[in-house]
Amino acid sequence: MAPMWKVRHVDESEFEPWSRLFRGYCDFYGCPTSDEHQRQIWHWIHDDRSVEALVAVETGEAGDEVDEPRGLAHLRQWVRPLRGVVSGYLDDLFVDPERRGSGAVDALFAEINRLALQRGWATVRWTTADDNYRARGTYDKIAARTTWITYDMTPQPVQPVRPVQPAPAEPAGRAAPGW
Repeated sequence: MAPMWKVRHVDESEFEPWSRLFRGYCDFYGCPTSDEHQRQIWHWIHDDRSVEALVAVETGEAGDEVDEPRGLAHLRQWVRPLRGVVSGYLDDLFVDPERRGSGAVDALFAEINRLALQRGWATVRWTTADDNYRARGTYDKIAARTTWITYDMTPQPVQPVRPVQPAPAEPAGRAAPGW
């Protein structure tokens, strides 16, 4: 029998299981992480509430949780001025490799869909790596791939603009170039 999944918000007492999943996500994409980095995100989730963290937990037949979180999704609201709508943005999605194919990702997307409907979000958007073929196979079944190309601009310090100095005058009697 396929496992049953419950998706809920991560509890403040679940830093360790959340951290294990988030480290797995960072490792998958080759992004370094640290305790400080994870504490910052945890602060965004539980103090600032600027990021929402959902977790997928396997349940028994009676609906009781039988394991620690095995999947996570980070999402947030964003406004779309061009369209004049509010939407959702799925920043991160990860399922423990040992639990992939068990329905955890389907449960996460079902809850994201429910929240989007409840909140009146026009769409939920996310990005993924071009070579993340397994995930893209799932995404292609539940969402439309867009034609937009994503860019990341790293802010750089602005260099002061130096005023242009006028060219020195030609000495008298010297011919100007013939162009």
